[in-house]
Order: sequence, then C-alpha cells, then structure tokens
Amino acid sequence: MGTYLTPIIPRRNITLKHLYGKTIAFDALVELYQFLSLIRQSDGTPLKAPNGTITSHLVGLSYRLSRLISDYHIKPIFVFDGPPHPLKERIIKERKKQSEKAYKEWLEALKRGDLETAFSKAVVAIRLNNQMIDDAMKLLTLMGIPVIKSPHDAEAQAAYIVKRGEAWCIGSKDYDSLLYGGKRLVRFITFTGFEYLPSKHTIRPLKPELIELETVLNSLRITYEQLIDIAILIGTDYNEGIPGVGPKKALKLIKKYGSIENLMTYKMVIPDFDINEVRSIFLNPDVNKNYQIKFNPPNKNGLIRFLVDEKGFSLSRVKIIIERLEKAEIWRSKQITLG
Repeated sequence: MGTYLTPIIPRRNITLKHLYGKTIAFDALVELYQFLSLIRQSDGTPLKAPNGTITSHLVGLSYRLSRLISDYHIKPIFVFDGPPHPLKERIIKERKKQSEKAYKEWLEALKRGDLETAFSKAVVAIRLNNQMIDDAMKLLTLMGIPVIKSPHDAEAQAAYIVKRGEAWCIGSKDYDSLLYGGKRLVRFITFTGFEYLPSKHTIRPLKPELIELETVLNSLRITYEQLIDIAILIGTDYNEGIPGVGPKKALKLIKKYGSIENLMTYKMVIPDFDINEVRSIFLNPDVNKNYQIKFNPPNKNGLIRFLVDEKGFSLSRVKIIIERLEKAEIWRSKQITLG
C-alpha cells in the first residue's frame, strides 16, 4: 500500500526507451498483484492451470518481462518481501479484512449476474498465497532472472541495491522506495498503458513516471529526514497518521516546524507510537547484504515442463517467450556479485 505522497511528489513522464539497457530492481509482490488484478476473466475469476492453481501472475510475468528484455534489453531483478516487520501487523490485518469483505461481495455479484461489479470486487479480493509466490520465483529462475529475498520489506532491499549502483532504479508503484533512500523510482513500467480502478469501475491511462529523490528534496526544499517525518504524519505501513493531515498539510507543517517533535508547540495530538522506531525502519532498514545478481540463459526445457506441462500454457506461446529471452542474451552482460 505504501504512503500516499502523490500530491506533493514531482515526477516526469518517460518512455520505455528511456529505460533501454538499464537494470531495474522490481518490488516483486507489487508486480504480481498488478498482474492478478488485470489478467482475469470477465467475471473476475483469475486464470487457472488444469490442476486449479492460479496462473494470472505467471502469464503477466512471462509475457511482459520477455518483452522488456527482448525489446528494451532491460535487466530485471526481482526482490521479494520477507516476514513482515512486527509494526506492519496493523496494516496486514486491515488488508485481510478488506479482502475478505470484497470476496463476499464478489460472490454476491456473481449470483446477481452483475459482472462489472464482480470484476471490481474480485480485484480487491485478491490475496497472494505461498503457492503463487513459489510459482513466481520458479518461473523467474527458469527465465534466468535474479531473485533476491529481503529480510522484511522488498522496497528497502531494492533501494539498497540501487544505492549500491547495482541497479539504475526501483520498479514499484509505492513511494516507500523514496523513504528507504532509493535514488530513483520508476512507476508504471507497462506496455498496456492503463490501470483498473475498482472503486470507480473505470480504467485510467498510464505512462511510466520517473521520480528522483534528489529532485524531490530540492523541489520541496526539505531534507531526506523531513520527507520521512512528512510520511509519518500522513501515515505509513508502520503507523497511523494524524487525522485530517494529508500530504500538503504535512509538508507545510514540517517546513514550518522542522520536525515532528517541534510540532508540540502546535496544537496537535500525536498518536501514541514510537516515532524514532518508525524513523529507524526507513533510515536503517534491515537488508540482505549477502546476495548475488546473476543473469542466466533461459532454461528452455524447464520452462516448457513448468508452463506447458504443469500450468497449461500453449507450447507456441512458451516458444515465443523463450525466443525473446534468447534474443536479448542479457546473461552475457557483466555479472554483479556482492559477498
């Protein structure tokens, strides 16, 4: 979900050509949820293999990534979340409650024959399970794409990889990448050019957006630490925000008073939580420092066995995916390792 910073964050639209040949550290679960949202039947039912396992996310991963690699020589790294930080328990429970409610509403809409409502509710009801994540990791490995597991938040790990110069940017929808110190964030790396908004039953056009942390700080005339304080006032995955305080008001308050502590002179009630603990999550995140970034040639036989024999993909489609991966030969580039 991340912190809502949209109204105050400067960004610029780019094209996929701008990303040609660049290494991108993707927040894996954000990508998987996007595919699960979009790739569905008209009644909201996700695509499934003959054995009943969900394959919508595998369709999206294989087709989009093979095109990004083939057409733009992009080198993707996929970073997966580890166990959630204890402070994230509140938001996880909230999301689960919303998902369960939407699932019931989806079933009710199906009974009424209201396919438009059913589709919108199914999008909200989606939940990733361990089988789906394991399948995604297996597919990525067979495609030759590096997979890295974060101790907690994937965006923290992705930001670390970018700060190390091992990737050019983070690929994610969420602004939390900036809070973790990510130098560059690119949102909406997509070919389709649209996003479905379930609450409005509408589709909005999308273009890739480049956001650079240094530009954000210079434009807003704040420090990196103040950006984190702004996010805390709004509310993050680790704390509830101040009622009635949105991005613009939070920016105004921090620019005027400098920090959350100084707001004590302002008649505002700060919720009862450890501010420094939340700050520390962003300033000093727990990351995996012992990883390897290596692009391998696609495992052709493995991809056919997994996608065709196990998941019911057509052989002709899988051959196209393999041809795209072989065409780019990204594994022949210099490998990056860090011990």
